[in-house]
Amino acid sequence: MSKAATSAGIPGAEVRLPGRKPKYKDRAILAVIGYISLTILALFCIIPFLLVISSSLTEESKIIENGFQLIPAEFSFEAYRILFKYPAEMLKSYGVTITVTVLGTFLGLSLTSMTSYVLSRKDFKWRNKFAFFFFFTTLFSGGLVPWYLLIVNYLQLKDTLIVLILPMLMNVFYIIVMKSFMSGIPEAIIESAKIDGAGDFQIYLRFVLPLSKPALATIGLFIALAYWNDWYNALLFISNEDLMPLQYYLYRMLGNMDGMRRAIMSSGVVVNFNLPSESLKMAMTIVATGPILLAYPFIQRYFVQGLTIGAVKG
Repeated sequence: MSKAATSAGIPGAEVRLPGRKPKYKDRAILAVIGYISLTILALFCIIPFLLVISSSLTEESKIIENGFQLIPAEFSFEAYRILFKYPAEMLKSYGVTITVTVLGTFLGLSLTSMTSYVLSRKDFKWRNKFAFFFFFTTLFSGGLVPWYLLIVNYLQLKDTLIVLILPMLMNVFYIIVMKSFMSGIPEAIIESAKIDGAGDFQIYLRFVLPLSKPALATIGLFIALAYWNDWYNALLFISNEDLMPLQYYLYRMLGNMDGMRRAIMSSGVVVNFNLPSESLKMAMTIVATGPILLAYPFIQRYFVQGLTIGAVKG
């Protein structure tokens, strides 16, 4: 059909510009490029993790001889045998970490969401002053020594579970992110709830929280990861072995292994075995990251939605 026929208004006629491909071909090419790019990105994420698993199951001598490989040159469970030589202590450290992570995430998420809700309310006249107060703490701090003295001498929280929860209970960045998300909730919902006689806490609990699930899941994941991976607070404030979290327990075990290896090397004694230093590090990585990886799929759909927090809406 010619271009003149189309311009004359003949039904069913269309103009076909030379060299132009149909839209579905453009979309197909874009989809192929996207799938290839995502596949390469996924491989960059998966291959290192498979390398960690393989190295944790490889004989230490083979790692020293051949380096890290995706397929173990010689299988060995020596690293895991050393790691779980004292299963009671390992389970105890797991219990401390799980308790701290659950309580810390719940309390931190509750305080963060309540603070963000108050700061997001436009009818709260002091919200800008309180927001500046929170932001000010990100610029200046009292320092490590005053903080340590406050925790140990004045609050007397040394060797308690509270000392593992309290220092990371509030994060100003999470408050700002949550506040920006809650500010996007339509004001008409809050006004209608007020007309029906709902109080501020009822509005927060029954309306704001259900609408903030993506932000809660995203920030909750970040808080949980921070508590799960924390070992520094235990290094400073925990001397009781019954209260050692998992990360600090593994940190001490690795330090003991390094000290033992240096002592053997300095003594000049010839031994017929290699202490599994490298494979032990990889086994520790698997033990430390495995449980938190199992929790990720349950909040993945909320996490994907939460990544768009603060994005410009069209």
